[in-house]
Amino acid sequence: MTSAAPEVSVIIPVYNGARYVVDAIGSVLEQTHRDLEIVVVDDGSTDDSPAILGRFAAPVRVIRQENGGTGAARNRGVSASRGELLAFLDQDDLWMPAKLTMQIAALRTHAELEAVFGMVEQFHSPELGEGFRQRIPIPRAPIPGYLPSAMLVKRTAFERIGPFGERWQLVEWTEWFVRAIELGLVLSVLPEVVARRRLHEGNKGLALRSFQTEYPRILKALLDRKRAQ
Repeated sequence: MTSAAPEVSVIIPVYNGARYVVDAIGSVLEQTHRDLEIVVVDDGSTDDSPAILGRFAAPVRVIRQENGGTGAARNRGVSASRGELLAFLDQDDLWMPAKLTMQIAALRTHAELEAVFGMVEQFHSPELGEGFRQRIPIPRAPIPGYLPSAMLVKRTAFERIGPFGERWQLVEWTEWFVRAIELGLVLSVLPEVVARRRLHEGNKGLALRSFQTEYPRILKALLDRKRAQ
């Protein structure tokens, strides 16, 4: 990595992601846009993730911290990064090769934009049995990807919205995105597929359903802010 700051900083939070993280990082290394850095934050993994991440060299940089949750890991990655554009990728998701190229082109064409999303294709991880596939069906067509793995955002816009909340166990992204909309984030959604979301038995949203009580708390916080205004 040269001394000049890269155009894009890619933040990948990892917690016990040994099974899928190599594929995730590989999909970033295969991007057609090359002016980037990859900041991987190992959030206190107890599996083989540290050893696996240790095999990567520049433009991959690995930071290890005590377990603090996905929000804290993303924030740590942002603080350690240098790019004027920020992209986030979950440890089990994949990018399409032209994701960054398409999103950067949109930002350059429409100067008013602060963030660009795209369509997301969901897929069952190959190791899953038929029982899981039947229990958790997926849309056949791509869906609008209001997800961290599908976003490219200007650093100035991210700083205006503020960091990810670190007190949430499950929905740190939802809380951030609601806050971003509330604060008028100017965004667009590309019609092309930019990311693939892997469904597997360890998905946080599927495995931690007890934490879904956080959703109404986020909505209440939003309503409280509106009343205060």
